[in-house]
Order: sequence, then structure tokens, then C-alpha cells
Amino acid sequence: MQPWFVDFAEGIDDGNPIYLSCAECGSSVLPPRTVCPECGTRTLEERSLSETATVTASTTIFSSIPKFADETPYTVVIAAFDEGVQLTGQLRETDSIEPGETVAVDVEERGDDEWLITFSPTD
Repeated sequence: MQPWFVDFAEGIDDGNPIYLSCAECGSSVLPPRTVCPECGTRTLEERSLSETATVTASTTIFSSIPKFADETPYTVVIAAFDEGVQLTGQLRETDSIEPGETVAVDVEERGDDEWLITFSPTD
């Protein structure tokens, strides 16, 4: 895994998820990077990311790559945070969810420096 992703996942695991905000144009950025994708400046600052988000889309995976074949079927969620960024992760604690529902972000450690972003319903 990329070092930035390991740091990002460990932050979620520690209860301190972050995103980057551009001091020049105010854009929100995930994944972390060194240059703002909107204005090109290098004035990105770490900010705290909410621990909950709103589901914008989901799909159930029935056929997967060999690494995840034993886990099928599983549901993947795209969730939007109030800060203006989105994340994709696997759904936990239920098999289905509707757009507009609120989820909590978490991670699962899958081995040495291997992490999986997960979401669970908050209701």
C-alpha cells in the first residue's frame, strides 16, 4: 500500500481522520497530495474529517478478484462527507443501504500495512 494511504487509514483507526484543504482556493482534497488539483498551489493544510458521511451510491459485488473471492457477496459504498470529499469502502453490519443514509467510517487492518476502509450504518 502507498505510505500516504497507510497514514490515512491509521488516522481513521486512531479516531482522527483527516483530509486536506487548500488555503488558496478552499478546495477539499482526498487522497492526500502535495498540489491542489483545482488551483495548483502547494498550500494544502490537514483538517479533521467527520467520522460520518452520507451514502451517495452502493453496489453489491458478486464476483471479485481472487484476493476477495471468499468475501463475496459484499457491498461497496460511496459516501460523501460534509467537508466536500468522498470515500469508497465496504459496507459492514448490513447487506444493503440506500442513498441518503448516514454511515460511520472505519478501517480494518488486513495485514502488515494493509487496510480496508469500511462503513457501518449509524441508525
